Amino acid sequence: MASAYHRRYPIWITFFKLNGILDIDSSAYALVAEYALVLAVLGSIDSLLTSVIADNMTKTKHNSNRELIGQGIGNMVAAIFGGIPGAGATKGTVVNINSGGKTRLSGVLHGLFLAAVLLGLSGLAAHIPLAVLAGILIPIGFKIIDTKGLKHLLAVPRADAVVLIIVLLMTTFGSLIQAVGIGVILASLLFMKRASDLGEKGLEVGTLAGFDGEQPWKDEQELYDTFKDQIYIKHLYGPLFFGFTSHFQETIKALSPEVKALIIRLDRVPYIDQSGLYALENAVLDLEKRGVRVVLTGLQEQPKDKLESIDIIPDLVSESETFATIEEAFEYLKNYFKL
Repeated sequence: MASAYHRRYPIWITFFKLNGILDIDSSAYALVAEYALVLAVLGSIDSLLTSVIADNMTKTKHNSNRELIGQGIGNMVAAIFGGIPGAGATKGTVVNINSGGKTRLSGVLHGLFLAAVLLGLSGLAAHIPLAVLAGILIPIGFKIIDTKGLKHLLAVPRADAVVLIIVLLMTTFGSLIQAVGIGVILASLLFMKRASDLGEKGLEVGTLAGFDGEQPWKDEQELYDTFKDQIYIKHLYGPLFFGFTSHFQETIKALSPEVKALIIRLDRVPYIDQSGLYALENAVLDLEKRGVRVVLTGLQEQPKDKLESIDIIPDLVSESETFATIEEAFEYLKNYFKL
């Protein structure tokens, strides 16, 4: 029968006919498309959330396009064999990382083990007591919770805290897709409001500049020419908010290993939100591990208050390493490194 179909139709039509896909009532196509879209969105969100958690635990940066394209290909191939769509598994990822698995090989071994259980070892897996599985999953559930964000609820901007609580409640008691959608909308509206407020005050709102091709300001030129191979200067423009955090962290990682110190100029940063605070905190921690001294200059009132509220100042960057002017910062670093 297959050969007869193959002679009359292309191979993909033959596959659909033999599996009864073309026998679906045409009125059900819209319903199928709706559920397919819901599953695609839900699976994408789940995988990206899992990737973000893995990034935070391993201090790495995932490739979102690669993750979603690979997931899509895998789900399409699985559908050919009657499989159901899947996505990133946060619990499994956390267990994997805590057990020391941080490379692609660990993911391959995990997949092979699941395939073995599915194809023949399910009888052995059935003997694992549920109490053992519960003992593994309960602490993992607690580790997934963003305790740092909850701990700083009273310290971060009030609007950010409200958005976090709304999304948390909607995720817990409602739909994950709706929670993420509303969270993105609320965060976007808040940023537009802040940007408009800054515009009314005549402040410059721009994007973050990279290290490559970044020109020194006039008050930096003389000292920059002398110490540019040892001291880097990072200029930040406009509010440091959730939309810039990923790019900011990537530019920090681009620092040359020969650099001894980094001066972050915040003269033109009038506002910093919760995501910006955590991005700056992670960047400073990463640089400290690499032995790079971090100095802040030109802190305005709102950023300074928020950095102090979650103890980035003085726990990570001491009061003695925050300066009003770039000249004071250079003088401190020259004395510190005996330049």
